[in-house]
Amino acid sequence: MDNFAFIIHPIDIDDVSRKFKFMKNWPEGFVEGLLKLMPPMKVSHITGVKSDYNEIEGWFVACPLTTRQMMQLPEAFVLNKIIKAGKLAEKLGAKIVGLGAFTSVVGDAGITIAKNLNIAVTTGNSYTVATAIEGAKEAAKIMGKDIKNAEVVVIGATGSIGKVCSEILAKEVKYLTLVGKKLEKLEAIAEKILRETGLSVRVTSNVKSALKKADVVITVTSSVDTIIEPEDLKPGAVVCDVARPRDVSKEVAEKRDDVLIIEGGVVEVPGDVNFNFNFGFEPKTAYACMAETMILALEKRYENFTLGRDLTVEQVEEISRLAKKHGFKLAGFRSFERPVTKKQIERIKKNAEEKLKNEKIINNDNHC
Repeated sequence: MDNFAFIIHPIDIDDVSRKFKFMKNWPEGFVEGLLKLMPPMKVSHITGVKSDYNEIEGWFVACPLTTRQMMQLPEAFVLNKIIKAGKLAEKLGAKIVGLGAFTSVVGDAGITIAKNLNIAVTTGNSYTVATAIEGAKEAAKIMGKDIKNAEVVVIGATGSIGKVCSEILAKEVKYLTLVGKKLEKLEAIAEKILRETGLSVRVTSNVKSALKKADVVITVTSSVDTIIEPEDLKPGAVVCDVARPRDVSKEVAEKRDDVLIIEGGVVEVPGDVNFNFNFGFEPKTAYACMAETMILALEKRYENFTLGRDLTVEQVEEISRLAKKHGFKLAGFRSFERPVTKKQIERIKKNAEEKLKNEKIINNDNHC
């Protein structure tokens, strides 16, 4: 049987105590010290992934380091730990392994890991881009916005995911702002977009000012801290947060009932799927990066598909085509680990309309 593995890791200490309940009240530093010593482990056996063309099985393999550790520990140590997780995937019989969350960000985004394994490696970023854009467009439509005429902002536009998102969106929208830390890099991307599409995009390194006018936001930074706060967004804004850990503060969900925050890349997997592991999703749904690994296994494409920081529009289009062929599709919307219903979106839309109406009245009164 064709098969795959996917490497996961605890995003934070809470994820560790969910798995090992006895660690709940242990000091963070002590738990992180233990994680450093722990070897990678098989978390679950995945069964029932089936399309019209093939059926596959797979495994979740854990690399026991938190996001913070992956960012702060010596790069060589972290890469070695991820490679060991990949070796375990090899032992289990996987023919391709996907890199989840920060395992795909460390170092050179999977290239060194692939060189040290005898099986194919992918970060899943190509399908993540495809579903983020599809999700943002769909959410905008439900909120009554035509993305073509909307003010669209990409935060983290100099990263591999953000850059390709920007290039694809530039073909479909009139108003695009790219946000990143390095203006030089942003200007190079803006020039490429102008050359290829004729669209003149704005660039800025100021997140707050870019968000003031934004109707639709795709945010894909690799920041450890949240960068979008409740006061940053205008009523009715749609934010697709593809970043792990999140770019959008939880306070936005608590304080703003007039903006729609969705997670990028939640996908319905074909077949009678059982992940045998609860990562907080509805049954039969997965992150797009996980789905990319499954799609390649179903297609018997045992090759390094998405690696490094140079993602291309062609890769995104290719994986989208294969996803459709094998029956993968966008699985509704999620926000802060929970499904978002059409009813909730309608309520958000109504709240946004009322808030905008009130703001208009206040502005008119001030002009009198």
